[in-house]
Amino acid sequence: MRRQPTGEMEPKNYMNFSELGLSQKVLSAVEAAGYTTPTPIQAQAIPEVLKRRDVLGIAQTGTGKTAAFTLPMITMLEQGRARARMPRTLILEPTRELAAQVEESFVKYGKNHKLSMALLIGGVSFDDQDAKLMRGVDVLIATPGRLLDHFERGRLLLTGVELLVIDEADRMLDMGFIPDIERICKLVPFTRQTLFFSATMPPEIQRLTETFLSSPARIEVAKPASTAANVAQRLVATGSKDFEKRDVLRNLIRSAGHIQNGIIFCNRKRDVATLHKSLVKHGFNAAALHGDMDQRARMQALESFRNGETTLLVASDVAARGLDIPAVSHVFNFDVPFHAEDYVHRIGRTGRAGRSGEAFTLVSRLDKKSLEAIKKLIGQNIEWVGSETSPVELESRNTEVTEPREPREPREGKRRGRRGGRGRRPEKQASAPERTESAPKSRNPEHKPHNPEPKAAPKPQNGISSDASQLPAFLLRPVAGRRTEPAG
Repeated sequence: MRRQPTGEMEPKNYMNFSELGLSQKVLSAVEAAGYTTPTPIQAQAIPEVLKRRDVLGIAQTGTGKTAAFTLPMITMLEQGRARARMPRTLILEPTRELAAQVEESFVKYGKNHKLSMALLIGGVSFDDQDAKLMRGVDVLIATPGRLLDHFERGRLLLTGVELLVIDEADRMLDMGFIPDIERICKLVPFTRQTLFFSATMPPEIQRLTETFLSSPARIEVAKPASTAANVAQRLVATGSKDFEKRDVLRNLIRSAGHIQNGIIFCNRKRDVATLHKSLVKHGFNAAALHGDMDQRARMQALESFRNGETTLLVASDVAARGLDIPAVSHVFNFDVPFHAEDYVHRIGRTGRAGRSGEAFTLVSRLDKKSLEAIKKLIGQNIEWVGSETSPVELESRNTEVTEPREPREPREGKRRGRRGGRGRRPEKQASAPERTESAPKSRNPEHKPHNPEPKAAPKPQNGISSDASQLPAFLLRPVAGRRTEPAG
């Protein structure tokens, strides 16, 4: 196949999986799963992986990236055997849900093989995972944090890794896993084969590929950060208060009567719990999914949504990347995402496998900057719900809300100075000298103060008044151990 000088793959149309070079056992499993035609990312990536080339794959979510590396890996693992604590292949995923989903893919497509696998994720006992590693595994699927925990405990060796897969790399960047990824890449052999998949290519990810990939085959089936054409995107104007947004969301769900199921995304975990309780209170069939839930509760919520027991899934961005739920009809963004790239991944949960989908985003007056970043990233305008609502009208509403108030007139009887301060009060200032001329009160209740006729005060000496009546009472007390000498 002729390659372009830039390293990008020249597109080639494959009619079925039998032309990609997969083994007969893998083809039988693919056929049993009901698939006959590969997606563009699968058609271009699988032959290059079988040639043991490094691959840089850029594609939208829902395009079959998982099978693009799962199928050739199973073919390559038909020969050879694993050794204790030394996995042959390593797949890194950003979340537990994605790691468990990849494990399901290996079970489905590798049913004709006797491959040993281990899943290293949080929320599961270390002892059970150590037992699998001791028996030796062909495929190790892990999140970066738990993988390094096993390595630092001395229970895992990475010197036998022949193939390394870094999936959802841009999500790894958002979650702060890039330092862990760099460390893991230095622990595996330099001669390994590396497969790198991402939906977007920010500068940090580009630097990572240039460092750890060797002359990769760049496969780009769609421009980075593009949205699927079969997903109808809409914007919904709402107030900035949470209770206003919840009310708008409930009305939006009720008005769309053809909702099969839907995912509602929030930016914060606490908002996920609050919104879930509100929806259940108002009679909606909803479940919650966020990172603070234990692994069993997360898997139960995800499974109930997949099998149709739950209609609405309120989730944080932990569910926005790579989860394979083909029949999602609607996506609701309760919050405009902080990062514009997350918008692409969120709405990518609907419209999968050629189906059509709808995505609604609630926008308040505080979301103008984030909304402009999303439009700039995807390179297209998004339609507003309702003919009476438009960005111009929304902006005018915002101006009316944020218009400054007129300054209040000062109250009568309280004068203000030229510089804005209150005027002086001569009454209190005039009465101040009278307070200093009054005689000090005695502490003895029987003592009656003697008030002689006022006389001219003698001239003070050395700046000290000689009139004892002018002094406070505590200065007239004798001080023990101190002699007083006559003045002069």
